[in-house]
Amino acid sequence: MYNIEYDEAGKQRKLQINELEEIHNGAYESSRIYKEKTKLFHEKMISRKSFVVGQKVLLFDYRLKLFPGKLRSQWVGPFVVTIVFPHDAVEISSPKTGKIFKINGHRLKPYYENFTTMDVDEIELCDLLSLEE
Repeated sequence: MYNIEYDEAGKQRKLQINELEEIHNGAYESSRIYKEKTKLFHEKMISRKSFVVGQKVLLFDYRLKLFPGKLRSQWVGPFVVTIVFPHDAVEISSPKTGKIFKINGHRLKPYYENFTTMDVDEIELCDLLSLEE
């Protein structure tokens, strides 16, 4: 009689362990699906940049500064693209100093110069108190 209760308890425990393992596998699978979806979303949101030789670009300066200005731009340049390598590697040169750098293309963005200013209509705002008088 004593062995029968232990056998039933053992069977019950094995069922609980199998059920727990199924729950664990389900959680693992849903985690994998979530990671795949977030990776696809992230890759879709990343803008692919392509550079051509002779194009002007700005370089992101990531180095830690002792006294960084809040409003100081972290983009330096402009630089000129001299060679475009595969896998987003780009060689740039400084027109001022003539130095040549080979860097990752993720640290670059296109430099747009000579923006044309559009005609802007100016509207003078009058004081509300002067209108009431």
